[in-house]
Amino acid sequence: MTTLVLPFEKPVLGLLSRTAEVRALAEIDRRYLPELERLERETEKVVHELYAALTPMQRVQLSRHGNRPYTLDYVERLFTDWVELKGDRRFADDAAIVTGIGTFHARSVMVVGHQKGRSTKDNVRRNFGMAHPEGYRKATRMFELAGRFRLPILTFVDTPGAYCGIGAEERGQSEAIGACIAAMVRAPVPIVATITGEGGSGGALGLAVGNRVLVVEFGCYSPISPEGCASILWRDAALADEAARQLKLTAPDLLRFGIVEEIVPEPPGGAHQDYDLAAKLVGQAILRALESLEALGPRELVEQRYQRFRKLGQFAG
Repeated sequence: MTTLVLPFEKPVLGLLSRTAEVRALAEIDRRYLPELERLERETEKVVHELYAALTPMQRVQLSRHGNRPYTLDYVERLFTDWVELKGDRRFADDAAIVTGIGTFHARSVMVVGHQKGRSTKDNVRRNFGMAHPEGYRKATRMFELAGRFRLPILTFVDTPGAYCGIGAEERGQSEAIGACIAAMVRAPVPIVATITGEGGSGGALGLAVGNRVLVVEFGCYSPISPEGCASILWRDAALADEAARQLKLTAPDLLRFGIVEEIVPEPPGGAHQDYDLAAKLVGQAILRALESLEALGPRELVEQRYQRFRKLGQFAG
C-alpha cells in the first residue's frame, strides 16, 4: 500500500512511529514500559490538540484519505462465514458496491457497502467507489433478500457520489437509487448504516436509510462536495474551504442536527493508522445499535425508520 501523508498529519506521524517502535520493544523488555507510557501520553496530547483544531475541509480530506479502511477491510475483521454475492440479475456486477452474507456476534447479517480501490488498476475496476445503476440494483436485491430471510442489514457508506456518466444515466441511475432507498424504507428488519469515510450526495443516501445511522469521527456526509458547492454558488472551486464550513458536513455537525445517532471514535491520527482498532470501534458501535433494535418487531422497525427520517430538517420557530 502506498503511504499517503496529508500536510497536517506530518507532526503526528513521527510520534506514532516512535510509539509503535517502543511498544514492540516493551513487549520484549518491560524496562521500556515507562518510556512507552510517556510517549503514549505525549502522542495522545499532540493528536488531541492537532485534530481538535482541524478545519471542516481538513476533515473532508481525512474522510477521503487513500489509506482509510474500506468495506472489505471491515468485513475481514468483523464478520465470519463471509460469502460475497454479486450481480443485479439485469446488466452486470458493479464492483463499486460489495454485498454478502456473514456472521456478526452469532447473528447472520446482510452486508452492503461502497468499495474504493487501492491501486490505480483497482480504482478503475471499482470506479473510485462511485456506483453505477447496477450497483444500486444489486443492493436493492440484497435488501429484499434480507427482508425475506429476516437478516439484519449493515451498510458501510464511503463514496464521492453515484457515477454520473452518460451510460449510468441511460441505464436509469436516479431510478436505481430511488428504488434502493424505497427497499430500505420497506425492509422489515433492523438496519444500521455506518458512514466510514466520505458520504457524498444521493450515492451515499442510497445505502444510508437506517434505523440507526453512525458516522466515524472523521467521516462526512453532504448532498454535495465542498468543491462542487463552491463551483455552483461562487463559480470558484478554490472556495471549497468556505463551502465546507457552510455545509455543516462534519461528524459533530451531523450529530448536532440529529442526522446521525452516534460518532464512532477513530484511532489516534485516523482510521488509516490502525485498521484493527478502527474495525473494533466500529464493530462495538454497530453491536450497540443492533441490540437497541432487537425488541422492535417488523412493523415497528419500518415505522421507527420512517419517523426518524420524517423528523430531519424540522426546526422550531
